[in-house]
Amino acid sequence: MLVLKWSRGISTTPNLFQRIKQTDKEIVKMFENDHHDNTNLLKQQQPWRRRSDDIRELDERFMRILKIFKWGPDAEKALEVLLLRVDHRLVRGVMKLDVEVSVKLQFFRWAGKRRNFQHDTTTYMALIQCLDESGFVGEMWKTIQELVRSDCPVGPSELSLIVRILGRAKMVDKALSIFYLIKNRKCKPTSNTYNTMISMLVQQGHHEKVHELYNEMCNEGNCFPDTVTYSALIYVFGKLGRDASAIRLFNEMKENRMQPSAKIYTTLLALYFKLGQVEKALVLFHEMKDSNCIPTVFTYTELIKGLGKAGRFDEAYGVFLSMYTDGCKPDVVLMNNLINIMGKAGRLCDAIKLFESMGSMQCVPNVVTYNTIIKALFESKAPTSEPISWLEKMKVNGIAPSAFTYSILIDGFCKTNRVEKALILLEEMDEKGFPPCPSAYCSLIDALGKAKRYEAAKELFQELKENCGSSITRVYSVMIRHFGKCGKLSEAVDLFNEMKKLRCNPDVYAYNALMDGMVRAGMIDEANSVLRKMEEQGCAADLNSHNIILNGMARSAGPARAMEMLEAMKTSTIKPDAVSYNTVLGCLSRAGMFEEAAKLMKEMRIKGFDYDLITYSSILQAVGKVDEEHIHTDT
Repeated sequence: MLVLKWSRGISTTPNLFQRIKQTDKEIVKMFENDHHDNTNLLKQQQPWRRRSDDIRELDERFMRILKIFKWGPDAEKALEVLLLRVDHRLVRGVMKLDVEVSVKLQFFRWAGKRRNFQHDTTTYMALIQCLDESGFVGEMWKTIQELVRSDCPVGPSELSLIVRILGRAKMVDKALSIFYLIKNRKCKPTSNTYNTMISMLVQQGHHEKVHELYNEMCNEGNCFPDTVTYSALIYVFGKLGRDASAIRLFNEMKENRMQPSAKIYTTLLALYFKLGQVEKALVLFHEMKDSNCIPTVFTYTELIKGLGKAGRFDEAYGVFLSMYTDGCKPDVVLMNNLINIMGKAGRLCDAIKLFESMGSMQCVPNVVTYNTIIKALFESKAPTSEPISWLEKMKVNGIAPSAFTYSILIDGFCKTNRVEKALILLEEMDEKGFPPCPSAYCSLIDALGKAKRYEAAKELFQELKENCGSSITRVYSVMIRHFGKCGKLSEAVDLFNEMKKLRCNPDVYAYNALMDGMVRAGMIDEANSVLRKMEEQGCAADLNSHNIILNGMARSAGPARAMEMLEAMKTSTIKPDAVSYNTVLGCLSRAGMFEEAAKLMKEMRIKGFDYDLITYSSILQAVGKVDEEHIHTDT
């Protein structure tokens, strides 16, 4: 809360301290410019004239007074000397002056107490805007409340501005309360006012309230949704996962003969791709062009992203080439997406060519562009010297590597068994002042665990815990898995319980890691119990969860229970995959149940699953031995 003091501004200026008791003439003379003649001085002492030059001169004179004297008796005296009448015009003028906001606030409060003067909506709004621009949130809210309580009328445009200001200050609840107060007491909101409210709620992420406000708008009778309204609603429904509602609103909009904007088409395009309805997305894109709605770079970005996600890489590249024909220039976000798509498609040469073409498009690569190329190099199994050369290249071009750059490099080196190089990069991250990156630690801990360097992995894990607390669920899962693999099940269980104690809710990976450790230790019943508890805790089991238990059944409980579980999986929502079938097939093979194995192999072939080669060869070898025994018996 701003504390106001009625202090004498001149007390801070030593050479003016002795001039407290100045005469009217002295105050005027002190602010007389050398280039002003006596005639101008006389004009300035006359009442405020309508000529703009006179007004400007008086504004400059009064502004200088306010800057030196702040607000107090001296500045008040200057008003009398300069014959400035306190009216709404003067108050609005002071609010525009380049002086401290506290001075404006003091003057505003003083003016409000003057006889024959009362603030109106324009003066209140002028002060509210000043306070907003200066970050005086508390005083701004207090002034808005004063305006609402006053007799001043508040129109739809003022209400919209107040809502925008409160929205920028992230005072969403207060914006809503003011909206309803003014709506009930002072004015009927228009479509624009409702749109402002809806846009504010969208920007601040209060999506659930948007539909409620839309229904109120429709019930007003004099407010009708327009393109802005539909655009916000379609966006919100997409965010909330209410895809059918978004599509229905889009169709409703067209039925009402409203032309969807490029933003609306782009939102629907992204929605269709999210639903996997690629053809509908392409039809919509052509409809957009046929209706003379020009696609923007955002539209093309969504189209390229969607086609890339659907594995239609050539079409994505073709869309990029057609942009130029349509007169649309790509930006760095679009190029980053296209480079990423080419990299994932294994078309590294095309990705690098796109990078090299960015200069001719006046599109400057950023850190994301370099990160995408480096990631594509690792995924294409390029020599490890190449990602390092790109790291050096980005530094030469003035692009500072980000934490994600280092994370990609560390993960890439871990996957190529260059753990020592990854550890050096982790130290480099620390030297550059980057905060500990859980994903980089996770890659390193996993790589150290696979290399059976459990103590080093444990040391890194402790270091990460000290720096990041409990918000590292995935790293816990990795450590639990490695403890289980190396036979340290009690430590794995301790870590799992530690997660729950720290309210770091175990995810499906943590549960799977613990169950895998139990199965390795032959504790199949305990693993089964964890699976049940997992589902009771609201953590949905995945196919890997069931395959872990199935593996335990196959190794410890025998072929009958393994077959029983496989049959149960066939009728459940989680269907068995090639791993499930091969697990049971191996169990049948070890038990010498070759007829059952042959039946299962036939079923696998029908379902399109490949046999595990080791299991398959052992079955063939066993069948061969049986045939030999039959031959010897017959002879």
